[in-house]
Amino acid sequence: MALDIDRHAHIDSSIQRWDPRFKIVSLLILMFSIALVKSIALVLVGLVGAVILLLLSRIPLVFVYQGMKWIVLFLMPFFVILPLTYPGETEIHVLGLPFAVAGLRLSAMIVIKAVAIVLIAYTIFGSRRFDINMIALQRLKCPTVFVQMILFAYRYIFLFMEEMERMDTAMKARGFVKKADLYTLKLMGNFIATLLIRSFERTERIYKAMLSKGYQGEFHTLVEFKAETRDTVKAVLVLALAIGLFGIDMMAVFPKAELAWF
Repeated sequence: MALDIDRHAHIDSSIQRWDPRFKIVSLLILMFSIALVKSIALVLVGLVGAVILLLLSRIPLVFVYQGMKWIVLFLMPFFVILPLTYPGETEIHVLGLPFAVAGLRLSAMIVIKAVAIVLIAYTIFGSRRFDINMIALQRLKCPTVFVQMILFAYRYIFLFMEEMERMDTAMKARGFVKKADLYTLKLMGNFIATLLIRSFERTERIYKAMLSKGYQGEFHTLVEFKAETRDTVKAVLVLALAIGLFGIDMMAVFPKAELAWF
């Protein structure tokens, strides 16, 4: 399935060996830095950094492409919507419609930022098992409820999809063919309702099974993290990039005259 982002977490690399606590914190800061930058040149630098990190993680590019193509496809309309709807006077007209270059620049920045951030997310969660990343979040004092909600959602969405595929196969085996009519809509409504009821019943069974095994609201694990000097060095390099991007962008935003009093 395309959702198993940690499918290639077993691949050995410098990113895979990176302590997940340092990796999550430093790369999340880099993501926020790229999101806040207002210069398209600096955003491109952030994109290059994201690509380099992805290459260092050795995650197959074909696997990344499978998820990225849908994101890029979703973002492509920005190149049409923003230039045509950007407020202010426009000097260029395309097919009689006002076309704002500033809107095109804004759409390009949004798309580049989104691609860079998603690539970094692949680097974070694709280079280590998902459950280990969640344990690292828990060790970083992230709220336990939040961590467990993410972990359960990620784990059981696969069961939900498998159940949906089994029901769909059963309907096809009985001769059902989807058509654009009221009968198909009625059956699909019953299909969704049945799927939700089965999912709810499964949830109750899983919760009772967890309680019977001593579950008290938190996970206990034997996984231990041990930070080394190389983990700190990697974090410092990523943080330097993040701070550099944000700092240079801030220096460009504020005129030198306004900074004279510092």
